[in-house]
Amino acid sequence: MKKLNAFQIKVFALIVMLMDHLWFAFPHVFPIWFHPLSRLVSPVFAFLLVEGFFHTRSRLKYNIRLWGWATFMQVGDMVMNVALKSKGVTVHNNIFATLALGLTIISLIEYSKSKNGASKLILMALAILLLPLGLFTEGGIAVLPFILITYSFRGNNKKQIIGYIILSILLFATSYNQYHTVKETIDMLMFNSDFLFILVIPFMLMYNGERGMNNKFSKYLFYVFYPLHLWILAIIEFMLK
Repeated sequence: MKKLNAFQIKVFALIVMLMDHLWFAFPHVFPIWFHPLSRLVSPVFAFLLVEGFFHTRSRLKYNIRLWGWATFMQVGDMVMNVALKSKGVTVHNNIFATLALGLTIISLIEYSKSKNGASKLILMALAILLLPLGLFTEGGIAVLPFILITYSFRGNNKKQIIGYIILSILLFATSYNQYHTVKETIDMLMFNSDFLFILVIPFMLMYNGERGMNNKFSKYLFYVFYPLHLWILAIIEFMLK
């Protein structure tokens, strides 16, 4: 039964994301399973990105806003890394850049549908040329294909899920490495767990298509919470070292 709106799903994803980053900052305090559980977080926001793409009043403004936050996050990370360098504390997260790249790619693809001839080919070529940039963004190797599958088969859960399963198998195959013991192998998979993005599927199936809370707070909660909690955790880690 479809019971969850976008805001409710976002709040859950933020909680799981915080759990993951707590483990990264303090691995001796929090359990390692926080990390594989959190593999659903980026796909949650990628899924809602595609939904937002089809509901936003201005796709151009949507792109500009997301790239703006990606730039803000990148600058903030650089400042934090300089300030905390003496104790080796760094912040390199910027999922905004990954989501912005995905949004731009599907925007080009969608825009090309209204064009013909050379214009159509140029737009599609630009979209294809942008794809390799995902190798240099946080989680891009999983998130960008996820965005493309979600966009391409939107409205067809069966085809989306088949696409996700194929992607998950490919990610598992590229990350799997057998160690001397079963425990070492499992620990490796707990860390290299991008293939577990398919944990997002139940939340997609429970999504009722509604935005839920709709105000400035709900609109900018993720934009503000994401960089703020990472920087606060980095400062705490620095102070405790």
